Amino acid sequence: MLEDLKSLARDGVLRVAINTGNRALVQQSANGLTGVSPALAQRLADEIGARMEPIVYSGAGKVFDDADHDRWDIGFLAIDPMRAQKIAFTQPYIVIEATYAVRAAAKFESVEDVDKTGVRVLTSTGSAYDMHLTKTLRHATLERCGTPPESFAEFQAGRCDVVAGVRASLEGAFAQSPDIRILPDVLTSVRQAMVLPRHDDPRITALDDFVARAINEGFVAAAQQDYG
Repeated sequence: MLEDLKSLARDGVLRVAINTGNRALVQQSANGLTGVSPALAQRLADEIGARMEPIVYSGAGKVFDDADHDRWDIGFLAIDPMRAQKIAFTQPYIVIEATYAVRAAAKFESVEDVDKTGVRVLTSTGSAYDMHLTKTLRHATLERCGTPPESFAEFQAGRCDVVAGVRASLEGAFAQSPDIRILPDVLTSVRQAMVLPRHDDPRITALDDFVARAINEGFVAAAQQDYG
């Protein structure tokens, strides 16, 4: 198992795709990257004796698009059957909530109120909740816009009636906006996993074992408490 993990790095460097668009997993500041995902990446790099090199992305869709361009060795993405046709997933290391932000004066009280004819829903392109909404919306119109921060900015500027996002990211974006509120219930639960860029990479077994150990030893829970 350890040799399989070591082979993920090249010349002692482990290139890690980090999506800064998900504040529940990654926080970015002048001091660098913190959060559950960077902590897991650093633990893996330390375990295999490699230097962790973050490859920073602003949205999950961009991470996925680069999977076949040899730009990262491991990454962190939400589990989705469509993505699994191209990349390999471990078991989830964390489950996070996605929901909607709405105008303060809007009549929406729950996520079920949103799927109505004439309602326009904005989502970040290629995100896990974009995929969920693509499958589940029946009456509302779905529109897409770039990364999560870009979709939030568009919504704040007046585009669409609601915007989907990870709850922590929505709270970070709109906490100081009195004209926007966040719905209390859950649009979808997103299972986040570590990933390899090829769906048939046998080393996913070793990476899955790494994730299991990180969970069982309390590392993930401690990282959530430290950075959550």
